[in-house]
Amino acid sequence: MNALSQGPSGPDAADLAAASLAMARRFASGATLWCATPSRPWRARQVAVEFAQPEIAGGRCLPAVTVPGQLLESLRTHARAGDVLLLVAGSDEPSASGLRQRTAAWGVLTVWIGTGPRPLPGAADYVLWVDDDETISSYDGRLVPVYRLLRKMTHDRLEHPELLGTGQAGCDHEVCITCSDEGRLGEVVTLRSDGQAQVRTPTGVETVDTSLVDGARAGDLVLIHAGAAVSVVTPERWEPEEAP
Repeated sequence: MNALSQGPSGPDAADLAAASLAMARRFASGATLWCATPSRPWRARQVAVEFAQPEIAGGRCLPAVTVPGQLLESLRTHARAGDVLLLVAGSDEPSASGLRQRTAAWGVLTVWIGTGPRPLPGAADYVLWVDDDETISSYDGRLVPVYRLLRKMTHDRLEHPELLGTGQAGCDHEVCITCSDEGRLGEVVTLRSDGQAQVRTPTGVETVDTSLVDGARAGDLVLIHAGAAVSVVTPERWEPEEAP
């Protein structure tokens, strides 16, 4: 997991470089960028337009769209494994609770740009934070340059494929949650009477033995090991921490 460091006022170059590299790897493999600003949906359209514009005339256009409707429910329906979610929201955004565990199960990379009290590590794959008193509605302030620079750096990476390395969608983390020996996260789609279940994972929908867990229901997150669900995972809720 890559919980990015936060500087005294905003993300530093290393933070942006790490996030842009992960995003470029996803785009190179055919990802769609899902943009969300849950409290101000019209702002998400502006962010999507920013990323969809080519960096230079005749350059590459990135497939960027807005998340329609409620964040997690819409992503569950529309996003594919290998896609990217760019969340621009304050640290008090309620729909961000448990976000990364769900998106990890779906194979979706999360990048969160925000301001205010910082979320604890693990709230997203990449956290690009502005540590000042700006509110999320102040889009003409510090947040706009962050996602514009992220867009530029992502485009720059794509112009130089040799910089992308061999990273694969779903394995952008130092310890890959989707292929670690310790188990994989999946989301239960349907349960069968014989103890088997259809479970959504970053590699697709799999048939998984759920006889080892009691009370699993559709929509639950489960930890999968050797083709069996070994536990039901409760999505973590994070509490923001005040900047030092």
